[in-house]
Amino acid sequence: MTTHRSPATSTRWPVRILRGISAVGASFLAFLVVAIVLGAYFPVIPKAGVIGPVLGGQYPFHIAMLALVAAVLAALAWRAGLVCWGRTVTVITTLCTLAALAIGGIQFRAAQNAGVDISLSEPFTELAYPAAKPDETKTYASPGGEPLQVDAYLPKKNPGKKTPAVVLAHAGGFHTFDKSDLRGTGRWLADHGVAVFAVDYRLAGPDRTTWNKAPQDLVSALRWAQQNVDEYGIDSSRISLGGMSAGGTLAMNTAYRLHNGTIKATDGATPKSPASVVGFYPGTDVSQMWKDDVAGTREAAEMFTGGTPEQYPDRYREVSPTSDIRPGLPRTLLVVGDRDRSARPETITDFGDALKKQGVDTEVKKLPFAEHAFDDAYGSLTSQTSRQILLDFLTTDKR
Repeated sequence: MTTHRSPATSTRWPVRILRGISAVGASFLAFLVVAIVLGAYFPVIPKAGVIGPVLGGQYPFHIAMLALVAAVLAALAWRAGLVCWGRTVTVITTLCTLAALAIGGIQFRAAQNAGVDISLSEPFTELAYPAAKPDETKTYASPGGEPLQVDAYLPKKNPGKKTPAVVLAHAGGFHTFDKSDLRGTGRWLADHGVAVFAVDYRLAGPDRTTWNKAPQDLVSALRWAQQNVDEYGIDSSRISLGGMSAGGTLAMNTAYRLHNGTIKATDGATPKSPASVVGFYPGTDVSQMWKDDVAGTREAAEMFTGGTPEQYPDRYREVSPTSDIRPGLPRTLLVVGDRDRSARPETITDFGDALKKQGVDTEVKKLPFAEHAFDDAYGSLTSQTSRQILLDFLTTDKR
């Protein structure tokens, strides 16, 4: 006996398959975008508050697109018969789309206020560091026979006109990464008239402390830049020192100590203090980094100094920029994301206020919906904004 399927039964199977695929896809994407968006707006939420500011802050338009796809899939499942579920998920993901676009809109307004020549394509085409290359790489010092190199990103030569310059130290918790992380920023600044010298410095490790070595490396790097002003067409009175995260900590600590006379070169002449200092999401107090223990800051502080603040209070004090706040320090730029868990915005603001109370010309810039290392996503609106802020600071001549 042969059983024949009715036409109605045959047509229900594709509908069920479509409904199942749409429901699974919408559920997965909805869970993802809800976690990211909620975390971006409310960083106190466990786990979501970690990924939300990173993904939502750096890629808001991508998150909006994912949320929109989830809304479309949920709507298909709704039409295919999952009425209550489909309606609910459609509403939630539509709200997530609007919330993600709101983040992008807020960041767009911040970029406009900073005077950025905004690129709307870069958030989609420049997701990470660009493949930029330095104009040349040289060895600026060899402490203990260990060569330390500098990548030079140079503006086009303009005869008769000298350019400002900045020596930049990379991020990495004092123990990882290298100067190549600065290639995007270096190339962009050079293309806009600022010479950039991205430097390596001695990194800490489980069996190697560098609390008294890395600052000396930046002293040597600054001296090297000052000694080569003629070769690179640099204005000797406009050489700055800066860095990102741990590199910013080192840059501020070294610059302030040079001004205060509490650090001297151990391998030659001591350079003069820089014209200005830049700290992108820096640690201002290494003891506080140890206490907070956020995203490996305690481990980094212990590798850098060789132990805990209780074991080596003098070392922690010596390498913390908070220890060297005095009148007359160089102009200082501090840039931080308002969602930063490591270099907390209130800590950076308090540090800036302490500098201002001493009469130090200080700028503090907080970027909306931005976490630590917000400039890793080179094309993001936040990264575009931070580059413009840095350029304006370095090219402002306040002599």
